[in-house]
Parts: sequence; C-alpha cells; structure tokens
Amino acid sequence: MEELVGLREGSSGSPVSLRELWGPCPRIRRGIRGGLEWLKQTLFRVGEDWYFLMTLGVLMALISYTMNFAIERVVQGSGIPELKTILSGVVLEDYLDIKNFGAKVAGLTCTLAAGSTIFLGKVGPFVHLSVMMAAYLGRVHTKAIGESENKSKQNEMLVAAAAVGVATVFAAPFSGVLFSIEVMSSHFSVWDYWRGFFAATCGAFMFRLLAVFNSEQETITFLYKTSFRVEVPFDLPEIFFFVALGAICGVLSCAYLFCQRTFLGFVKTNRVLSKLLATSKPLYSALVALVLASITYPPGVGRFLASRLSMNEHLDSLFDNHSWALRTRNSSPPWPEELDPQNLWLEWYHPRFTIFGTLAFFLVMKFWMLILATTIPIPAGYFMPVFIFGAAIGRLIGEAIAFAFPEGIVAGGVTNPIMPGGYALAGAAAFSGAVTHTISTALLAFELTGQIVHALPVLMAVLAANAIAQSCQPSFYDGTIIVKKLPYLPWIRGRKISSHRVIVGHFMNCTITTLAKDTPLDEVARVVTSTDLATYFLVESTESQILVGTVGRVHLVQALQAEPPSWAPGHRQCLQDLLAGGCPLEPVTLQLSPETSLHQAHNLFELLNLQSLPVTSLGRAVGSVSWVELTKAISNLTNPPAPK
Repeated sequence: MEELVGLREGSSGSPVSLRELWGPCPRIRRGIRGGLEWLKQTLFRVGEDWYFLMTLGVLMALISYTMNFAIERVVQGSGIPELKTILSGVVLEDYLDIKNFGAKVAGLTCTLAAGSTIFLGKVGPFVHLSVMMAAYLGRVHTKAIGESENKSKQNEMLVAAAAVGVATVFAAPFSGVLFSIEVMSSHFSVWDYWRGFFAATCGAFMFRLLAVFNSEQETITFLYKTSFRVEVPFDLPEIFFFVALGAICGVLSCAYLFCQRTFLGFVKTNRVLSKLLATSKPLYSALVALVLASITYPPGVGRFLASRLSMNEHLDSLFDNHSWALRTRNSSPPWPEELDPQNLWLEWYHPRFTIFGTLAFFLVMKFWMLILATTIPIPAGYFMPVFIFGAAIGRLIGEAIAFAFPEGIVAGGVTNPIMPGGYALAGAAAFSGAVTHTISTALLAFELTGQIVHALPVLMAVLAANAIAQSCQPSFYDGTIIVKKLPYLPWIRGRKISSHRVIVGHFMNCTITTLAKDTPLDEVARVVTSTDLATYFLVESTESQILVGTVGRVHLVQALQAEPPSWAPGHRQCLQDLLAGGCPLEPVTLQLSPETSLHQAHNLFELLNLQSLPVTSLGRAVGSVSWVELTKAISNLTNPPAPK
C-alpha cells in the first residue's frame, strides 16, 4: 500500500507524508533535518573520501600507539629470560598480564609472516603466551573458589605452562617437559612432574589433532618425516665422527653465544643505536629487516642461501638421508624456476658453488644475520633458528664424510652408505642443546622425526657439545639476563672458585635496621619515615637483640595511623602495644649463621626462591644477606678484584 501524501497548509512546495504532517513537534524535526542537511553539504563539499581517510588515519594511529605501548612494556623478545626471573621469586609487574596477550599474538604473527627473511621462530613467545594464560586461569580459579593466593601453587602452574608452550610447537610432550625443567629453574619439584606431562600431552595431542581436522594429515603423525635406514643406521666407526661433530657444535656455540651477547650489549650501550631503540623502535626494526631482506632476496644472494625455503622446509631438506654431493658428482641438475616440493634439496645446489659451498656460505651468513635479527624488538623465538643452523652444520659434516667414503665405511665385512641426514639430526640437537645448555634437545630430535635409530650417537654429540659450551659460556637465556640486567641469581660454576671456603660473615650486610618491642612509638615512626624497607627485623629488646620475627612496613604505617586506644595514665607507648593491638608479626622460619658457607646460602636461595635472609649469632640479629650480597660475593670469587 502506497504511503498517503499531502501538502502543508499555505505551501506550494513538494508533497510530504501524512506521518510527517501529523507527527509531534513537526517544526523542531524539520529544523533538525535541515541543519543536518546543511552540515552534510558543507562537510562533503571537499569530497567525502577525505573524511574517511582522516578517520582511517586516526584509528590506525590509535592502534599503532596501543601496540607500541604494549610492545614497549612486555611483548618484545623471547620471554624465557623474564620467565626464569619470575620463577626464581622476582616479581615483574604486568609481565604476565592477560591484557598483553593480544599484542604478543599480533606481533608474533607478523614475525612468522616474514618467514626465512628474518629467520626467527616462535618457541619462546609460545612459552610466554602459555604462562600468561596459566597465570590468568590461576587467578580466575582462585577468585572462583574464594581461596587466598598460594605462591607455591602458582609456580607449579607456571612450570607446567612452560612445558605446554614447547609441546604445542613441536608436538613433543616428553622433550617439552624436560626442556622446561632444564631451562626454567635450577631446582625442580617432583610434584610438578605429572602436572607438566599431563598438560603437555593434552596440548601436543590437540595440536596434531587439529592438523588432521584441517586435512593436513591423514592421521596423527610426526612433524618431520624421515626415512633413515633402520637395520644398520650407522656403523661403529661413525661414532667418532658424531662425537667430533658434537665438539665442533660446542666450539661454534661458544663463538655464537659470545658474539651474540657482545653485540646485544653493544646495541644497548652505543649512543646512536640505543637512542634509536628508545625513540624509534619501528625504524630500527625496518632498517634491520631491510638489510636481511636485501641479502635473502632469492634472485640475488639468497640464491645461495636456500632462501625460497620456509623454516619447516629447511629441516625437511636437511634431514634427507640421501647424499647430495654424490648425486651431483657426475651430473649438474638445473635450478628449478619454481620451488619443487619433491626435490627441496635442489635449493641447496649451485653448479659453481657445489653443495659444500652453499652449505658453508649459509653457515657464515646466517651466523651474523641471526645475531643481528635477535636485536630486533619484536616477539620472536630463537630456538628454531639455532636448531636449523645446527642441522646445516651436521649436514655439511655428513656430506663431507659421504664424499670421502662414497661406498660407505667397512665394518665387520659389511659396507653401508653414509646417511648425511643422521648427521644433520645430531648437529641440530647438539648445537641447539649447547646454545641453551640443555640435553633434552636430543629427545626433541627423536620426537620431531619419529625415529630413534640414532639415539646413541645423537646423545653423545649433545653431551660433547654441552661439555664444551657449559664450561666456557653462559646459555643464550642466561646471557640475555646478564645483558638486560634482570634480577637473577648467578650460578656458582665449577669447584675452582672455592665457594665452600667463603662464609656468610665475610659478605653479609652488617648495617641492618631492627625494631625492638620496647621501642617508643615516636622512634618507630621516625624509623618508618626515614627508611624505605619493606620489612623490619623485630627483636625482643634493645639490649638483647634476640630476633623474634619480622614486621611489614605497610602494617606498621596502618597501625601508626589508626586511632590509638585509651592508655593508662603514665603508660609509655611502645611497639609492643601495636603488636598487641593486632599488628601482624611474621615469625622467622629460616635464618643463616655467620659460619654458613656461600655455597650453602646460594643453594637455599635457589631452592626456596628467597629474596633475603637474616643472619643470627646465638639468636642475636647481626646482619642480613640478600641477592645483592650474594651476587657481589660470587662476582668477587669469579673475578677477584685487583690488589690495591
């Protein structure tokens, strides 16, 4: 039915609807409509596209500022060094806040989208994301059931979450749990063992199940399929070559760790670079990405770096059990114009460079390119790149052995050809294990490929590499903690520094602030206002100095500000009255003696995640020991000061 129309009284204009004529307040509505029409004609006189562009610019500026603010706070880098610090008992504000989850995911997505150009992975950020989610779920669970916060239980959740982060990247629950144990903490509670395995197994199972649902795999299988010979995967004389490969990986890992830590420190201390990182992180990231992209451009230098391969394809090709050197010894296959998924090894071949030239060039270039990429302030993982780098080392050694023994090594009258893919697997586990100071990378290599035929040589290579790396350099994560100056208690390495001979009395802080029960309230107020300590040692009396507990600064301030009760005439107000009035007193359950060795004190701090402990002699408070004193004492042992 057509709408009825009419004319306004005394008007010869266009007809209007009856609803408009008979509606309430017609003049006011006509005035508003006319004003909006005038505003529309005035604004869009210059073209409506400009206003949409202005709105787009404002919105993107807000998003950019928000992401920069988030990245500035917590989401850049790997995240594992900061998690090690948190699990040692240090509180890093907002680092596990769920509000940063989205920014971390967005930044990591951009990093992975860069592919082999930036050559960075996702293990570290996934561990951070997993721990972030665990902390959030823990807080929700605590609020839901009305329990008070339990720091011990929170740490259990965080350790299990770290295992889940590794397991969901590689679908490797066993190595995920062991890796989190080795990397995250110096002491591990057996009670956390089954928690970590349960969570990691659920995560790994779901990760591979999603691949089946997405039609990527027909069934649950391993990430990197290999076809190593099962009957005789290696001959006995090859054990020597595997151990030598581990030693080479250990030496190269020491060089890599030293150069990476030195360059990262240079970037943070250099006036130009530090200012650029402080004021223009996107500009610094763009410049570094431009340098890396220019080198890895496939038609250029990237032709000799297998830059058309993704990181997963790098490993697929390096784990190939056929010898490329023997394949190309009597033939020169052409370089395919397009990537051939069935012959990924051709990306490593060039008729002028040969297989050995491209592998050696890849190692030399990726050595410094990876060090440069680790300085970019973006969410990124650094385990996968060193894993691939180690695989390339093993592949180069394996190809050299296969070329030197084209028919194989004779052992027991039987000759079996050399499999360079087995050396690539051992090199990946050995180099990544040496860089991170872990042994679980050997198990990770088996879980990734689904074959355990090289168990003994791979484990021997990993042990040889770790023996060299751990005696010469701190791990990648410990080195990052040192450069970032995070509050982390250093390890006591080796027996040569004689930590058992140094006692607490040599380095403890003797200038401590104590409050006695008979201290007048005006003196208590003066001490509280003139110092900024979080807790104060409480002693029985000023004369005896017998330690009875600790009292918090916050509780003291609240008790002093509260309205005092009516005191008896002539009563002298003292701290004992505040304690009797409800000011909480914490008992001292653990204390050190001046005769306690540095080694014993260090073990206690590491085992219990302590920040400070009182030192008593015959019950009297004589000093205190915190991280500051322990760190200084260990530093004086490892690097003795020059004699005056």
